[in-house]
Amino acid sequence: MNLPQLTAHDLLDVFKSGKASPKEAYEDVLRRIKAVDPKVKAYVRPAKNQPDFKGGFQIPIALKDNLCTKQEEITCASRILKGFISPYDAGVVEKVKKSGGAVLGFANQDEFAFGSSCETSCYGPTFNPWDLQCVPGGSSGGSAAAVAADEAVWALGSDTGGSIRQPASFCGIVGLKPTYGRVSRYGLIAFASSLDQIGPLTKDVRDCALLLNIIAGYDERDSTCVNEPVPDYTKALVNDVRGLKIGVPKEAFAEGLDAQVRVSLEAAIDLLKKLGAVVTQVHLPHTPYAVATYYIVATAEASSNLARFDGVRYGLRVQPARARKNALVDMYEETRSKGFGAEAKRRIMLGTYALSSGYYDAYYLRGQKVRTLIKNDLDEAFKVCDVVLTPTSPTVAFKVGEKMSDPLSMYLSDIYTIPANLAGIPAISVPCGFSKGGLPIGMQLMGKAFDEEMLLRVSYTYEQNTEWHTRKPNL
Repeated sequence: MNLPQLTAHDLLDVFKSGKASPKEAYEDVLRRIKAVDPKVKAYVRPAKNQPDFKGGFQIPIALKDNLCTKQEEITCASRILKGFISPYDAGVVEKVKKSGGAVLGFANQDEFAFGSSCETSCYGPTFNPWDLQCVPGGSSGGSAAAVAADEAVWALGSDTGGSIRQPASFCGIVGLKPTYGRVSRYGLIAFASSLDQIGPLTKDVRDCALLLNIIAGYDERDSTCVNEPVPDYTKALVNDVRGLKIGVPKEAFAEGLDAQVRVSLEAAIDLLKKLGAVVTQVHLPHTPYAVATYYIVATAEASSNLARFDGVRYGLRVQPARARKNALVDMYEETRSKGFGAEAKRRIMLGTYALSSGYYDAYYLRGQKVRTLIKNDLDEAFKVCDVVLTPTSPTVAFKVGEKMSDPLSMYLSDIYTIPANLAGIPAISVPCGFSKGGLPIGMQLMGKAFDEEMLLRVSYTYEQNTEWHTRKPNL
């Protein structure tokens, strides 16, 4: 029995039957990591503290390197945090541990979650298990690659503008960004506080529901966490979409969408129609402004959040080579100059400019107003449909290094995923096909706030009537 290849729900059945133990599964996954991670490079470090296997779900899990975990080094894949040992567990990590989750290690990411390819990490890039010459997507690329390569049974990532869903699409797995406030952000090292959300990356939709059951819920330590009852998401896994209304924005099939992605999405829409769903066209007129809006709002918040990394309290500290007039300012400059990578510096500068005197109203305030218009578009769409369907990404995974010299082209990778973050609504990516070159293609579904159940129902129905999620990369 190949335990690392199993889904979490299948693994639980194996444990209950006594055919294998949680410890055996954990050790088998560790052996799988040893065998394939030198090629994939999904992890930046193993967990120092091993699980005790005393009970609970006991499923081997990978954590993104921005989720604080007690007595573990957490770096956000940045030099500026190397050596930082977290004194506490993030809210989701507490819940994973309480459920018996077996933490394998910490997955690679773009530095401070700044990227769409998992190439800006100070540890170097992660590679796509389907084609090692391609990127796995970002910023949660390590988490997605680990699940796709059977180096983890499931994983947690964070999503600020598509950083769970886009790598899920590129790696042929399921990725869910919950409603803003559904999952605690306590202990997530912040990128953009009004956009960040933690969510699951899994092999199928049932696993997604199971992991969401574990991490969802109120946390008084996060002032943005909403005190709403948490349903049992597995009850939403009904193979039936008859009568459900699926909105397809005409903007989703505009210029720039890869032809192979278009064909797969059209086939998925046709299948949902055959299964009884009612497909209707919706209009999201402000979608073309989503990327520009996001890169104003997100970089402004990043500039503010990253100001704390100054060499004084934790992480890297670089003393100037020689004493100068203002030693403290010189230490700040040296530390931040050597600690941050190029993309982090770019976003800090963009955000600082957008917030600066004389430009706040012209950029940041205007960006927030357009953000409201984008949310209003989606609110109007949900008056006539239950979910909105789009591609997850305009392309399949691209080659490593292909877009690093063209940041604007890289930013456009998130054109379909960004609106959900700006509006604070849930969205999921599920596999819906493969390119001629054998690379996965993802379909995105967006839902009403706190209606993850509808997303899971539609996703599960589609998954049960296709076989895309059963394919495995040949490593």
